Amino acid sequence: MVEQPDLGTSPDEVQFRFRDDEQVDHAAVTVDAAIGQTNASAVRVEPGDDARLLLPILDRLALVEVNFPSFSDGRGYSAARILREAGYAGELRAVGDVLIDQLSHMRRCGFDSFAPENPLDEEDARRAFATWENVYQHAADTLTGARRTIPQLRQGASDD
Repeated sequence: MVEQPDLGTSPDEVQFRFRDDEQVDHAAVTVDAAIGQTNASAVRVEPGDDARLLLPILDRLALVEVNFPSFSDGRGYSAARILREAGYAGELRAVGDVLIDQLSHMRRCGFDSFAPENPLDEEDARRAFATWENVYQHAADTLTGARRTIPQLRQGASDD
């Protein structure tokens, strides 16, 4: 039997959340376990997990937590983008070693809630989320129409 990592027994301390729906407690299963269950609705993606394995079951997932055990491990960004580009509309939560200077980039990749292991200064976080008002590259936030790129904004201005 493979030992499952301890995912905790209490709700994550979600510090920032950009959703209006009810918050999901926490992820109760790993990616591998979620694939084999029909009732898993919250899953945790660890570094090294292939987020593409979740694509067939995205419609039943209310929460996907992506663990950042170290701020220097960027694999979680790829997992978030894969899920959002595949149409995942549920809560996508960054957990672990989440730092101020990562927040705006995590939002661009599709994260809409954050549970850093060490609470972040609220004012610093507000500034970090607002750092890049305009962007050039397409990302999860431009796929949903929530944000337009600078070329799209320029094109819209020339249409007026």
